Amino acid sequence: MSHRTQPNYELQGAAADGAADVAVVTLSNPPVNGLGLALRRQIHAAVTAAQADDQVRAIVLIGSDKAFSGGADIRELGTPAQLTEPLLRDVLAAVENSAKPVVAAISGVCLGGGLELALACQHRVALATAQLGLPEVKLGLIPGSGGTQRLPRLLPLAQAADLVLSGRSVSALSLAGTALLDQVVDGAQADRAALLAAAVAFAQQLPAGGSPRTRDRALLGSDADLADARAGVAKQKLLDAPRAALQALEGALSGDFDAGLQRERELFLALQAGPQSRALRHLFQAERLAAKVADLPGDTPTRAVRRVGVVGAGTMGTGIALNFIAIGLPVVLVEAKDEALQRGLATLKKHDEDGLKKGRFTAEQVAQRATLVTASTDYAAFADCDLVIEAVFEDMAVKHSVFRQLDAVCKPGAILASNTSTLDVGEIAAVTARPADVVGLHFFSPAHIMKLLEIVRVKTPVPTAPEVLATALEVARQIGKKPVVSGVCDGFIGNRMLAGYFAQANQAVLEGAEPTAVDRAIEGFGLAMGPLRMNDLAGIDIGWASRRRRSAQQGRDVTLLADRIAETGRFGQKTGSGWYRYEAGNRTPQPEPQTEAVIAAYRQAKGVTARAVGAEEVVERCIYALVAEGARILDEGIAQRASDIDVVYTAGYGFPAWRGGPMAYAQEVGWAKVVARMGDFAAQAQAVGDVHAAAFWTPSPWLQQQAAA
Repeated sequence: MSHRTQPNYELQGAAADGAADVAVVTLSNPPVNGLGLALRRQIHAAVTAAQADDQVRAIVLIGSDKAFSGGADIRELGTPAQLTEPLLRDVLAAVENSAKPVVAAISGVCLGGGLELALACQHRVALATAQLGLPEVKLGLIPGSGGTQRLPRLLPLAQAADLVLSGRSVSALSLAGTALLDQVVDGAQADRAALLAAAVAFAQQLPAGGSPRTRDRALLGSDADLADARAGVAKQKLLDAPRAALQALEGALSGDFDAGLQRERELFLALQAGPQSRALRHLFQAERLAAKVADLPGDTPTRAVRRVGVVGAGTMGTGIALNFIAIGLPVVLVEAKDEALQRGLATLKKHDEDGLKKGRFTAEQVAQRATLVTASTDYAAFADCDLVIEAVFEDMAVKHSVFRQLDAVCKPGAILASNTSTLDVGEIAAVTARPADVVGLHFFSPAHIMKLLEIVRVKTPVPTAPEVLATALEVARQIGKKPVVSGVCDGFIGNRMLAGYFAQANQAVLEGAEPTAVDRAIEGFGLAMGPLRMNDLAGIDIGWASRRRRSAQQGRDVTLLADRIAETGRFGQKTGSGWYRYEAGNRTPQPEPQTEAVIAAYRQAKGVTARAVGAEEVVERCIYALVAEGARILDEGIAQRASDIDVVYTAGYGFPAWRGGPMAYAQEVGWAKVVARMGDFAAQAQAVGDVHAAAFWTPSPWLQQQAAA
C-alpha cells in the first residue's frame, strides 16, 4: 500500500500501475466528530479536492475508533454557525452527487447527522459493533438533512420509521444483509485499521464511473407500512417531534425526493424554534453539566471500587445491588436476620430468571451474576469492601447503629454511603471516626431502573473528602446514573421540593377541587401520574410520618389533608383505600366515599367554603411550588445551578422532559409572570391568616433577581 499526503485527504490503495488511488478523508473533531462548521468545511473541501484529483478513483470517509460521527453539534443550533455555509445539506449534496463513488467507513457511533452523512454516501462499510441511529426525536427534533427520506430507501419503511420515531440506535451487525450496509466487518481482529483496509479494498472494486445515489432508489414500502408508526404517535399526543417525524416519513411516500427533503426541513426548523426542543436540548446540556462540581478540580483522584457492600436486602437494597452486579462488580449483601436475607436473595434470583425468560440474559450470564453475590448476617463480611451503601429504615437512630458497625469493620479508605432520602448526612457521619469518608448516595426506586442519583456532600463540620465526592461521581457514571450533587438539608433537592408540590395538591382539594380533577390537571401537564394517585401508590403513611417528625422539629403543625386520611388507617393501594378506593388485584382508582367525608370534615374544621378550582390553577399551584422551593435551594447553595434541579425532577420525579424541568419551565413561561402569580397565592394565604403559606409564596432573592432581569 502506498501513501501520498494531499490537502484534506490521504491517498491509499494500489491501482494497476502501483499508484495510490483511493482518497481517505478522516473526520477529526473529538470527542465524537460532531458536524460543526469547522468539520463541515473540512469534509466539503476534501471531497471537492478529491473530485478534481485525476489520480483519485474513489473516496472513503472514516472517523475515529469511538465515532464515525455523533451528529450535529447541538451547541450551534440557533447560532450563526448553524447557518454558515457549507451547511450540512451542502456537504451531503457534494457527497451524494460525487462522480466518484464515496464509501462511509463506520466505526463507533454513527448517529443523527452522522448517519445522514453516511446515507448520502453511495456505499457503507461498518464494523459489526458500530451503533447507528437517528436520535433527534429525543431532542424534540427530527432528522433535518434527509434522514427521513434516505433511510426508507435503504431499509424497509416500517423499520426505518421505528428507528426515526424511537430514536434508538442499533448495531451494524443487526443491519447486515440490508441495503443500508454493503459490508460488515466482524471478527476478533475487527478494529478501525481492519475497517479502513476493508473500505479501501471495497472502494477499489467499484466502477470508476460512480455508483447509484441513495436519493434515486425506490422507497422500500407503502402507506400501509406506517400503520404501527401512526398508532405509536397517537399514544404520544403531547409530543410534537413524533408527529412531525411521521409527517416527514409520509412525505417520502410521494416518491418526489426534493419535495420530501423540503418538507422535512420545514418541519425540522419549526421544531427547533419550538419550546419542546428548547427544553430537551436544555436537559441534554444540563445532564452533562450536573456532573461538574465548581470546587472539585477535574483531576481530583478517585478511589478504586472493586467490591461493593449493601446493608439491607429489601426492595431498595436489592435494587442498589443490581446496579453493581450489572457491571460485573462483586456485591456483599448483609441483613440483620437470615429470613430477610433469603427474601432478598430470592428477589435477585427472580430478577435474573425473568431476564432469562425475556432474553435479556443468557443462562451463562445468569450463572455468572449469581457468583458475584455474597450474603451474610455479619457486618464483618464488609471488611474487604471499597464502598458500602446502607439502605435501611429511615430513622436516625437506626442509621447511627449501622454506621457505628460499619466504622468498626470496614478497612481504612473505604467509602461509607447512606441512601437516606431526608436525613442529615453530616449527623450520620459524625458517629464514625472517618466523617470525611461518608457521603449520601440517594437512589430512587426501583433503584436499578431509575436514572437519578442524588450525591449528598457534607460541608460542615467535617466536609466530605474531595476524592470521595469524585469517586461517587465516577461510580454514578459506571452504573449509568445521572448524578446531581446536593448539599445537606431536609429532603435534599428532590424531596424537599416535593413537600411544597404535594402540599399545594392538598390545598387545591381543600379549596374545592376533586382529587380526580387535581390528578387529571397534572397528568394533562405531562406527568405520568398525578400527585394524589402517586401518594396512594407510595403510601400515605410515609409522608404522614415525615410530617409528624417535621412538626416536632419545627415546633408547628405541618399537617395536611392527607394526614387526616392516614389517621383513619387508609394508606393507599396497600390498604385498598386512600385518596381513592382499589379493588383487589386492580390498581385502577375508584371514588372513595369515606375519603370524601374526610375532605368535607376537614374543610369544615378549617372554615373553608368549597369553590371552583380550575386545572390551570392546579398546575400553577403545584408547579410554581416546585419553582419557589427550588429558588430557595439555590439561594442556600444546596444545588449548584438551576439546571441541576431540572435534572433531578426529570430523571427522578417524572417531570416531563419536554418541558425541561420546573426551573426551565418557569423561564419559558417568564420569571416575572411566575413571580406575579406567586404574589396572588401569597395574598390569598395572607387574607385567611395563613402566615406560613404566605411566607412560602414570597419569592426568594434568587427568584426576584430572575424576574427583575
